[in-house]
Amino acid sequence: MSTTAPATPLPALFVSHGSPMLALEPGSTGPFFQRLGRAIDTRFGRPKAIVVVSPHTAARLPLVLGSAHHHAVHDFGGFPPALYELQYGPPGAPALGARVADLLAAQGIAVQPSDEAGLDHGIWSVLRFAWPEADVPVLPVALAPHQPPAAQWALGEALAPLLAEGVLVLGSGSLTHNLQLVFGRRRVDALGAEDGEEMAESRAFRDWVAGRSAARDRDALLAYRAQAPHAALMHPTDEHWLPFYIAAGAGGLAAPGLRLHDAVTYGCLAMDAYAFGAGAQPLAEALAGLTAAPPAAAATLPAA
Repeated sequence: MSTTAPATPLPALFVSHGSPMLALEPGSTGPFFQRLGRAIDTRFGRPKAIVVVSPHTAARLPLVLGSAHHHAVHDFGGFPPALYELQYGPPGAPALGARVADLLAAQGIAVQPSDEAGLDHGIWSVLRFAWPEADVPVLPVALAPHQPPAAQWALGEALAPLLAEGVLVLGSGSLTHNLQLVFGRRRVDALGAEDGEEMAESRAFRDWVAGRSAARDRDALLAYRAQAPHAALMHPTDEHWLPFYIAAGAGGLAAPGLRLHDAVTYGCLAMDAYAFGAGAQPLAEALAGLTAAPPAAAATLPAA
């Protein structure tokens, strides 16, 4: 692992983690996460640590989980036994936890320190593809889902100095997240319909986000509920969407926000990924230079 800060700050990332079954049925997104880890390592060096926010770890205030070691939390039910056998156990980052708490407090953001351990599936299912060796320290920060987009953006801005220090800021959520639609489409797919025929409403919402991010339109993004097409349909509740604002705030919009991965499952569950900040374009170029890895189930990765 590199011990020096990258010459170009790391980008801040938002990724869609989808269903827990991503770990066993990676589709096109698992290989993308594999390439993403390789591209970051190649262009910026292995991150010193990862600060990650997922909606599946939530609290009244941002909670910094500063354990010295983490494990995979199987925070779901009714899935195949093989999914519960998968593990991911990276080191934690207690010292970084104290720094994050200081950065947030300096901006007037109330924060709760904790020595709790554990990575929810929105974290480990992504990192297990990107860094299967589980050697990058991870610092989860609990999402405060009742706080509006502007507050999430401000939290990301407070974390921005970490990018120049070689620490990756990662928001893991879902670009669209309406489980009633997903389950309905899954039933249709089970009857033989072709998965991949995207709802027009989903495409309109995803393209609006891509356009507003590329245009660096912070005001529109923050007002997505009123301005984005079909916002309420794509996000009946917005906890899976809020990590997007943390990534956007950390990277900033001095450069365009770039969509790195464009994919959808069941016609309505978006798996898009975005990069923000000065490192976004260099990362996109590094990804373009990599040969696509063949799809492979995450069960073949090291158990860690």
